Amino acid sequence: MSIRAMLLALFWVAPLVGHADGISGLNVGTPHESVQPAFSHPLPNAPGKKMVGLLVTYAPGMTSASHRHGDAFVVGYVLSGEIRSQLEDGSSRVYQAGESWSEPPGAHHVVSENASKTQPASLLAIFVVDENQKDLVTYDKP
Repeated sequence: MSIRAMLLALFWVAPLVGHADGISGLNVGTPHESVQPAFSHPLPNAPGKKMVGLLVTYAPGMTSASHRHGDAFVVGYVLSGEIRSQLEDGSSRVYQAGESWSEPPGAHHVVSENASKTQPASLLAIFVVDENQKDLVTYDKP
């Protein structure tokens, strides 16, 4: 990787979160979904806010631990496969590739999983968040 590419990657990824991956409360060593930074852009028409994208990939049958996204407004957009999602005060639903849902600030995401036991699945999680928010995903304590 060239120095230019490393600097560009640092410029776009470093503002995402205070932690290396923007995730807290997960038991290290337990299997979990893969979360990769996709983008981060300040919102010029909403001072103090930014839009952040995370690519979330699930192996077949993989389930996320219950979690919250702080004060962020979140949209989940299924890129591939089938994702089952449920907020604490709602019902469970399976979303297909091309479908989306939203989560209000402070929502408790109690189910997020690959609905298939045989095929992988992925989604793009898009956050509108305060520029200084450090954790984008905070898992419930076991």
